[in-house]
Amino acid sequence: MDVFMTENGAVRGFRAADEVVAVLGIPYAAPPFGPHRFRAPAPAAPWEGVRDGTAFGPIAPQSAELPGAPVWSPGDEDVLTVNVWTPAPDGGRLPVLVWLHGGAYTFGSSAQPDFDGTALARAGLVVVTLNHRLGFEGFGHVPDGSGTAAEGTAGRTAAEDAAPPHPDNRGLLDQIAALRWIRDNIAAFGGDPGRVTLAGQSSGATAVACLMAMDRARGLFHRAVVHSPASPFHTRDIAAATTREIAAAAGRPATAEGLASATPQALVAACDRVVDAYRRDPASGSRHYDPSLFAPVLDGDTLPADPLAALAAGAAREVDLLVCHTTEEYWLLDAVGSCAKITTDGELARFAEDFGLPADLVSGYRSALPGASVPDVYLTLFGDLLFTEFGNRLAEAHAGAGGRTYLSRFDRRRGGAEGGDGPAVRAWHCADIPFAFGNLADDRLSFLVGGAPTAEDHALSRRMVRAWAGFAATGDPGWPPAGDASGRAVRVWRPGDQPAASLPTPPRTLWEKVGFPVLRP
Repeated sequence: MDVFMTENGAVRGFRAADEVVAVLGIPYAAPPFGPHRFRAPAPAAPWEGVRDGTAFGPIAPQSAELPGAPVWSPGDEDVLTVNVWTPAPDGGRLPVLVWLHGGAYTFGSSAQPDFDGTALARAGLVVVTLNHRLGFEGFGHVPDGSGTAAEGTAGRTAAEDAAPPHPDNRGLLDQIAALRWIRDNIAAFGGDPGRVTLAGQSSGATAVACLMAMDRARGLFHRAVVHSPASPFHTRDIAAATTREIAAAAGRPATAEGLASATPQALVAACDRVVDAYRRDPASGSRHYDPSLFAPVLDGDTLPADPLAALAAGAAREVDLLVCHTTEEYWLLDAVGSCAKITTDGELARFAEDFGLPADLVSGYRSALPGASVPDVYLTLFGDLLFTEFGNRLAEAHAGAGGRTYLSRFDRRRGGAEGGDGPAVRAWHCADIPFAFGNLADDRLSFLVGGAPTAEDHALSRRMVRAWAGFAATGDPGWPPAGDASGRAVRVWRPGDQPAASLPTPPRTLWEKVGFPVLRP
């Protein structure tokens, strides 16, 4: 019987493969609703008997419907759960890889088919994925001044107990609670709590960077993998202004009591209305182009400093870091219709103005991309603004403070103008993850990878799986770290039969006048 004993009770998993057991939907904290709503995570209740762990737990409130993934249903509350894949059900001390999903802090879940941990477990890892609060429930600012702290917050420090009753960055606090659960329970699944790698993509990658900067996460993980970290952060003023917009759309006062009187479903719907208003209004500023309402809040408490400043000061010098980005990040957002279309030079100039970018940045991209269309310049520039440049600066900050840092980029494309069968697929945002997890053959991911994978694709995936497994086990993904004298410090992931990217890479010197992280609504 594949039964494991956690601190809260026994749980039964199932054979995901002959040599891998999966255990799904294990609570790591109490449902964050009722008396626990808008609060720091509280401990999960123990259970009697053997809990069934053969299905994913409910996902966090959201309106997204993603291919192959469950949807949220009003009334689903037990959303703070972890999933474990282990190749050592009878015991062991294997390295652990913990995954934080992306989704603009608003949508997504650990149940997406990209994140099945079976292949990585076969490579010798204990894999943990998790759900946490999203949207307003997880990242919305709730004004202080009412309520008292929830009782029974497990593992919290005195400083945490003295924190505001409705802290910012509740989604990050959930992730820390999950890491504490892993520290206390993963040995029962054959994992080594002293060799934990925290990995994430997009907003999940930025969450990893935030946790590297947070004292309350210190010692809970030992290596970090960030793929395509997103650059936006919010000040408390930006977060408070966003709360006022959402409260107005929900027809509630922008107070703790008023927000708590709106159901999770009502707040999800209100957020969707605010996003739609930005999307429809070209004069609404930077949020018009990609209307994401939430980001980590630099509140001076839960997140006392932005990760760039913290890493540069050596806050996580002891944590090995692996940074990756895709070479055509923003083409995915264009393909799925989540960003504004820019087709003229005037619109491109307005875009730069709305983000406070210097005019010579746009002209520099024009010069670096001769013959490129306005949409291609825009997508390249936007991808570098939101993902690539921020990831590069995280790597530089960490390496500059003495942290061991590895760099890579994903450049696999398929079809369309590049030749081959199937639709045109760029080396776009999210395309690297099925390869790194070893799940690229899943039909539900065909949009990301462009149809059935080739033999060269499978070979690329095996190399990426080995790199993650090696990094988690030893801190070495298989190539030299940044600063190595060999000049081979950036690993480029592409199939052996594919040429380099069709568009050149604009020089990073163009970004010298631009401050990061991006502090704009």
